[in-house]
Order: sequence, then C-alpha cells, then structure tokens
Amino acid sequence: MQILTTPAAMRHWRLSGSGSLGFVPTMGYLHDGHLALVQRSIAENLRTVVSIFVNPLQFAPGEDFERYPRDEVRDLALLRDAGVDAVYLPSGADMYPEGFQTYAEVGAISERLEGEHRPGHFRGVTTIVLKLLNAVGPDRAYFGRKDAQQLRVIQRMVRDLDLGVEIVPCDIVRERDGLALSSRNVYLSPEERAAATVIHRALEKARSTFELGERRAPKLRTLVQSTIAREPLANVEYVSLADDITLEELETTVERPALLSVVVRFGHTRLLDNLELR
Repeated sequence: MQILTTPAAMRHWRLSGSGSLGFVPTMGYLHDGHLALVQRSIAENLRTVVSIFVNPLQFAPGEDFERYPRDEVRDLALLRDAGVDAVYLPSGADMYPEGFQTYAEVGAISERLEGEHRPGHFRGVTTIVLKLLNAVGPDRAYFGRKDAQQLRVIQRMVRDLDLGVEIVPCDIVRERDGLALSSRNVYLSPEERAAATVIHRALEKARSTFELGERRAPKLRTLVQSTIAREPLANVEYVSLADDITLEELETTVERPALLSVVVRFGHTRLLDNLELR
C-alpha cells in the first residue's frame, strides 16, 4: 500500500498505473461505514485510493475541528488489511497553501438544511472534494447516503462542472440497534448512546406511516418530531421532508420521491440521519 502525501505524488501514482480507479474520501477515524465504501470500490475497480484529511474549511468557528477524532496509525492498518492500493494523506499546507483564495460553491441546493444551519460548510466540502478529485483523478468516487445533502451537493457540482467522475451512492451502515455509524458517535456518553437510537426509530415510524398511505408532509414531520421529543436527552435541531432532488421543503403532500432528514443533538454531539420516501 502506497502512502502519498502531496498532490504531485498522488497524480504521479495515478499516471503510473492503468485500469479503473475507485476513490473513497474520508476524514479518518474509520469505522465499518467507511470500510463498506472501500470494499465496494475494491470490488468495482482495479485500484482503490482512500484519502484521509480533516478539512478545516468545512468547520465553522466553535465547531469540533480541534477535537475531531483522529487515529492515523489505526486507520492505515485498517486500510492495509482491507487491500487498499494507496492512501492519499496530504497536509493542511498542501491543501491550503499560503495565499489560498479560490473556492468551489454550489447554489441553491447547498443553501438549505445544513447550509442554513452551518453557513459556509458546503463551500468547504465542495472545495476540498474538487481538489481531491483533481489530484486523484478517479473513475468512480464513493459517498455514503448518511450525509444525504452532501451527496446531492457533490453530484450537482460534478454534473455542473463536467468533472467526468461517477459518484456512487452507498447505503447507510448501521449498528444492530439502528444507529447510523459516524465518527462522532465516539463523543456520546453511554446514556446518550442508548438514547440516540430514537432517531432511527422515529424515521422508521414515519416510513411505516407513509407506506400505510399517509401523504401529508406536515403530519409526517410532526410524527418524527414528537417521537424524538419523548427522549429527554434528545434536542431536535430540525426535521425536514423535502424534494429528493432539489431539497425544497414539501409543504403539503408527498407526491414525488422525498428525503426525510433530521439533525438531533445529544449533549454537545450533533447527529444526522435520513431515509428516502418513494
């Protein structure tokens, strides 16, 4: 497994081989969700690259950039065991050299939901993803559905800028009790961890109600909100039921594919989850 630490080294490695190349971008502290993306890339491509970079540009002041969990030694061991061909491990100085002033921004779809609650977040996401795609030059890049808006924002950027890479969405990986895997789950106390299962229960309750014929968007949102509110440790930041493509909030009925998404805080830990209604 090659470890590549500069954009130039990454591009040289890419050009030194042939065949399809899959790419999994991560911020490290890998879990089974990341490894599921890696395994799919390995299955579908001749070579696979994984990047590890905690991107400061997508963290607002006061967020958890400094304390975001990191364990490079463990991550590299997991990737070596998984059979990854190369790891792209750039430094902050390589990604954002002195004088850096160029950014990638996506319009309306990035301004809703997380864009509204975390101003500037998606400018950081799209800028780093564009830089990574430029350096790695993959045929396919793999993203989890848990970060549903991020997935759609990146798909839009790739289409609009004719980047020529296939974005492959991959299903959410969950614990046995339904909690979506996230590097931030490590922040949860045992009591918060037990309480956090209410998120998936609320989403599934809404799905079941939808499948029984309920199409009123306010009713479905309220069902999720009230279910989570019964958990004393949970603080709902928002519940959204939006058009699956534009992410425009559905005000009346669900008549086309929709994304039901939530952000819930447990103490200082902010968790997001979603499911699609079709």
